[in-house]
Parts: sequence; C-alpha cells; structure tokens
Amino acid sequence: MKERTPLVTHIFTADPSAHVFGGKIYVYPSHDIPHDGEDDDEGGEYIMEDYHVLSLDSLDSECVDNGEALHMRDVPWVGRQMWAPDCAYRDGKYYLYFPAKDKEGIFRIGAAMSGSPAGPFIAEKEPIRWSMSIDPAVLADDDGRFYMYNGGLWGGQLERWQTGEYVPDPPASDPDSPAPGPFFAELADNMISFKEKPKTVTILDENGSPLKAGDEDRRFFEGPWMHKYKGIYYLSYSTGTTHYICYATGTDPAGPFTYRGRILEPVIGWTTHHSIVEIDGRWYLFYHDCELSGGINHRRCVKYTELFYNDDGTIRTIFPYD
Repeated sequence: MKERTPLVTHIFTADPSAHVFGGKIYVYPSHDIPHDGEDDDEGGEYIMEDYHVLSLDSLDSECVDNGEALHMRDVPWVGRQMWAPDCAYRDGKYYLYFPAKDKEGIFRIGAAMSGSPAGPFIAEKEPIRWSMSIDPAVLADDDGRFYMYNGGLWGGQLERWQTGEYVPDPPASDPDSPAPGPFFAELADNMISFKEKPKTVTILDENGSPLKAGDEDRRFFEGPWMHKYKGIYYLSYSTGTTHYICYATGTDPAGPFTYRGRILEPVIGWTTHHSIVEIDGRWYLFYHDCELSGGINHRRCVKYTELFYNDDGTIRTIFPYD
C-alpha cells in the first residue's frame, strides 16, 4: 500500500475524484501543466487542457495512467482551463463532468460519455444548460437518482452568480452575511442535463444559523464532495483561504447541512481538494498536495489515506504529514 505517496510522478495531477467501477479503482484528476507564470487570486496559473484517468486494480497495485481521455481541442464550447472533473456510471455508460471557461471566459460544466471508465470520452457540443462555476461532484444515491454539487469562490466565479445571473464585478460580500454555498441539481435521466435550475445548498452552524461569509475556518469555498455513510449525507468541501477540508451532515441530499468539523488539515500548497470513497469495506480520502514539486501551486500530486469514523458518525481529523 502506497498511502500518502503520489499515485503517479510522470505528470502533475490534482483534484482527484475517486470511484470503484467494476471492482477497480478509478481516479479522475485534473492535469497540471508546468509553466513559469505567476500565481493570482483568479487561478490563472491553473491552465489545464486535458484529462487523464488513473486506475488501480487494488490499493496495493501500481497506478496506471490510461492516457489522454479528453482534450479541450475536442470540446467546441471550451475556451480554456479544464479544471476538476468527476465521473458517474449509469446503464452501461460512463459520464465525465468537467468545468471549463467558455469562449467568453465564463465557467460552465460540460458532460462527456464513454463505454469505458478509462475513456476516451466524447463531449457534448454545448455545456449543460443552467450550469455555472466549477468543481462538479456527482452522488449516485441509493434510490437510483443522481445529484450534482458544484461551485467555487474567487476564480471559480461563484460570487458572480448570486443574483441568478452572471455579474462580472459583484460587490464585495459582507462578512456577516450568509456565506454562499455550493450549487445543487438533480441530473435528468439522460445524465447530461439538469431536471431544473440549480439551487444553493445551505450550511448551518451548531445553532442552526447559516455560516457567515467571514467564517473562513468553516464556510464553503470550493471542491464540494458528497458521500453517504449509514444513511447520512456528508457534504465535504475546501475552505480555500484557510486550507481545511471540512464537512457537514444532513438527512436530505438538498440540505440543509450542519457543520461537523475538519477532515483534513492543511497540505503543502495553497489549494486543497478531495474525494471520499469506500473500497473493500474501508473508507479512503483521496487528495492532493504540492510535495512532489517542492511547493509550486500549479504542480500538484494526488495521494490517498485511510479515513476513520467515530461511533457517533463524526470523522477523525487527518494530519497529512504525521
């Protein structure tokens, strides 16, 4: 087992969405391209252009890079920056969901299909109607319904959609106002459209009040992920500026969710992004850091570590370098 070591080192990978399909482990990361440009608050340093699917027969086996699964040149609507993806399976087909800026520089969510979990994937010619912002994550619920969660502040443009329309230069948020949450939408039966316009998920504090925009230790920033454990929905996400992976729980996939604590303490590098998956009856956190590159923010590597629950359903905090 290569716990807490990079899955691959020949390319830089980040934002891992891990799944078990057909008894194998598949990881859908973004692909960092090395360059000498400067970092900025809009994420301009993350210039990713394609996706590679990683796979493992087991956590004890070598990780395989299955090659290019989708490139921006094959997606007519994409202008640049294909960021963190996810994948879902239904009725013999695999659906890759990915964010990218369109020709006008607005982030949308695209969908692509394949008969294989490793791809290659064929993308739809247009983004999903009503889609906006970044970081799609799809929950396949126990009743056969599929839900997408997505969104990200700053470079992910979430603040620009708070009126329901895209506002290029929104006013600064009031730290005492409710924090914007991720978007939530049920996927239609065709898996490439929404049943209705996405709604905003609310995350509450221990007193039942929405988390405040200024509560940077707990409020949502980006990278939502949803999983279920013993019938409870666990919404986990990055706090961005404070670099934690936190989580909130609820009994309805649409929320609201109540903040419960931290899953992962800060890693090397500015961003932190994760997924949670059950493998052979045990739970694992897949995440990234910049250890492989010595701390260069846009040269990241994907890792994993085991995740543990307490008897009351809370998650034990992981210290990535202990």
